[in-house]
Amino acid sequence: MSWQDLERADAELAAFGVARMNGTVSYLATVRKDGGPRVHPVTPIIGQGRLFLFMEPTSPKGFDLKRDSRFALHAAVRDTDGSNGEFMVTGRACLVSDSETRSIATQLAPYEPRERYILFELAVDSASSTTYPKDGAPSRRRWERGAA
Repeated sequence: MSWQDLERADAELAAFGVARMNGTVSYLATVRKDGGPRVHPVTPIIGQGRLFLFMEPTSPKGFDLKRDSRFALHAAVRDTDGSNGEFMVTGRACLVSDSETRSIATQLAPYEPRERYILFELAVDSASSTTYPKDGAPSRRRWERGAA
């Protein structure tokens, strides 16, 4: 259940996701303790077939993910026309505690993660994209784990 599964199943969709999310601001939706949604700006790290998020240890999003691992992650759009397209993944997050995985994520990060940051690896259950051609209908693409 890794980014690599998406890459193997639909390389074009995965490449679009890397271009839209890796090292740029995206929006993470988590589930609050009361069951309501919470949205957070984050900077996803994608590489070596994996998807990571570093965050402050006191971040509400971290508490949410530790309690209920479900998430949705959506790339920011550039303008009201969605000219660069939309990309979203859903799945489950896992808190990372081993130093080897943390080292991989740190090396892949486009910034210097602070030592105090906690790390989550995101397992992808679904991915989707929408592009908006200037002259035509939106084009949608979707992948789901286990779908034929």
